[in-house]
Amino acid sequence: MRQHGLRALATVTLLLLLGLTTPARADDNSPPQRIQEEIWALPLPLPMFAYLVRPLGDGPFPLVIMNHGVSLNARDRSFFPLVEFRDAAMWFARHGYLVVAPVGTGYGAAAIDIPERGLYGPFFSKVGKCSNPNFLDPGLAVAQVDLWIIDYMVAERRIVPKDVIVVGQSAGGWAAIALSSLNPPQVKAIITFAAGRGGRVDGKPNNNCNPDRLVEATGVFGNTSRVPMLWLYIENDTFFGPALSKRMHEAFTRAGGRAEYHLLPPFGDEGHFLIGSADAIPIWSPLVERFLDKVR
Repeated sequence: MRQHGLRALATVTLLLLLGLTTPARADDNSPPQRIQEEIWALPLPLPMFAYLVRPLGDGPFPLVIMNHGVSLNARDRSFFPLVEFRDAAMWFARHGYLVVAPVGTGYGAAAIDIPERGLYGPFFSKVGKCSNPNFLDPGLAVAQVDLWIIDYMVAERRIVPKDVIVVGQSAGGWAAIALSSLNPPQVKAIITFAAGRGGRVDGKPNNNCNPDRLVEATGVFGNTSRVPMLWLYIENDTFFGPALSKRMHEAFTRAGGRAEYHLLPPFGDEGHFLIGSADAIPIWSPLVERFLDKVR
């Protein structure tokens, strides 16, 4: 396909969610800012869909990329929502950011995984056996997707080239930590929610896949990471509990990484999914605002 065809594919809205524009809820006494929601097809080396929300206007805008978590179950991935973290994404859009939330390869209709028939979906987030897990490479693979998105949005002249923030939850947060180890010049800050890999093995709470290796891998990323980061964890997270997340932070910062750590109080029945709830925005948004003020 010729380049102009790819560009047209990516820049034309394929689906509209809840209309073309959404009036934002005001955080103060200022008039609500109107934002626009779209679904894009991104012609990356691994093409994928993405939810996009932005203020009205031509921009360019500062960019936020939001990385979602993973499921190792192909059936669960087949039911993965096209839009995750919609309320959180709109919060960033109301604060002037263009938000891109890509749907990873191997999700939705692409979640084909039938080994007995030789069918495998393009899913690259498995960590292997817990006896010898590979936590590093799956994180770096998603980090590469983030770099492709940044390059594409810069080429489209939609964003401010060196004003990028990456946000990630769970495995998406782990990918953001991996990205920080590469120190891309366009990324000025990274925010993670409940970041990690190998949580709840076999569906059992607080049953982690080789936590010592996860801590070790976190330190490996910290060796080269110099991007300012905000790490948010929740007391009642049964994927990455307080003891483990504190060990990860200690390993990361001891190796040289720059990460501000906060342990938030219990939220709902499972704190791991805090960012997906609109009710949680008043909990995390003041910390995010203070952090972003410091890195402006």
